[in-house]
Amino acid sequence: MAVSTSPETPIPVGEVSRLIGGWIERLGAVWVEGQITQLSRRPGAGVVFLTLRDPSYDISVSVTCYRQVFDKVAEVVSEGARVVVHAKPEWYAPRGQLSLRAAEIKPVGVGELLARLEQLKKSLAAEGLFAADRKKPLPFLPQLIGLVCGRASAAERDVLENARHRWPAVRFAVRNVPVQGVHAVPQVVAAVQELDALPEVDVIIVARGGGSVEDLLPFSDEQLVRAVSAAVTPVVSAIGHEPDSPLLDLVADLRASTPTDAAKKVVPDVGEELARVQQLRERARRAVDGFVQREERGLAAALHRPCIQRPQRMVEDREEQVTAMLERGRRTLGHLLDRADSELTHTLARVVALSPKATLERGYAVLQRPDGTAVRSPQEVEPDEALRARVAEGEFRVRVDGAPGAATAAE
Repeated sequence: MAVSTSPETPIPVGEVSRLIGGWIERLGAVWVEGQITQLSRRPGAGVVFLTLRDPSYDISVSVTCYRQVFDKVAEVVSEGARVVVHAKPEWYAPRGQLSLRAAEIKPVGVGELLARLEQLKKSLAAEGLFAADRKKPLPFLPQLIGLVCGRASAAERDVLENARHRWPAVRFAVRNVPVQGVHAVPQVVAAVQELDALPEVDVIIVARGGGSVEDLLPFSDEQLVRAVSAAVTPVVSAIGHEPDSPLLDLVADLRASTPTDAAKKVVPDVGEELARVQQLRERARRAVDGFVQREERGLAAALHRPCIQRPQRMVEDREEQVTAMLERGRRTLGHLLDRADSELTHTLARVVALSPKATLERGYAVLQRPDGTAVRSPQEVEPDEALRARVAEGEFRVRVDGAPGAATAAE
């Protein structure tokens, strides 16, 4: 229930603490899971003090229990162990401090942890976080590699030494973080996000040596898996040994069986690359030599062809044919011209024979009126009508005699 207050009507601190305690009392007993980070068992004391922490969210809460409650699990529970506690929240009003009063403590077994991981794995797979199409390709030769690992760890040494042995010029941006325990998850996530934000980092390696299932739990944490999935920079998982398979292996863009294997997969070997370059150069040289030799053989074959060695031979071979065809054309044209001349002569003779002039040359004359029309019948003329008489050598005028059908020369 909300409390009505104002600057004029505030409530005392003690009242606030009492109200908080009342609200917490209503929560009742709950089952809480976490990891024990601090454990205090004072000799002779009847109460055991411990701190329970959520490694995913970096939140801790104090827990107290009677000695007889803790003695039931004292042989299997220590700092770093995961436990499930049945406890009732308590509010210590004088100090304003929240704690849990445990009535029962149960250790979380490996089988239960594996079952929870399998359930989380199915849930994340259903979201598509492990899909192959989300994997980003690694650069061929990264200029700067981000490395997240434990401080002065064997994993760090393996990655650095093997990478620099393969490619001496490679550079690293190392982030040393806890790789197990309650502080591992938030610091590994922060390191991955920090390196991912650097544009000069080409690839990120998260490395750790082998360990028990409990030791490797931070690398199966949901928060870390989602952080790696959201990273823009390719991430390589190199956790534990070959049989180890935390969820980080599934979401990473590349899974390496060991830190040494990660160095081999991320950094090319300078000796192998030089040998490969040499092989490619040899292949290119052989290919060019083969091409030049084929072209030389083709050119030599072309030069030995008769048409290239003696190109005028084709003209000489065709010269007689051209001469013969030219003579044939001339003869054919001559025959056509002779035939046309003969036909023209005969036609001209016929035209001349049918010409009126030829008739006039035989002594005939043509009578014409002044308008040029020819007189064909005596009935067509009138007495004393003036006509023209056309003969072979010219023409003269005549006049029709008075008698019908007779004509006399006018001049």
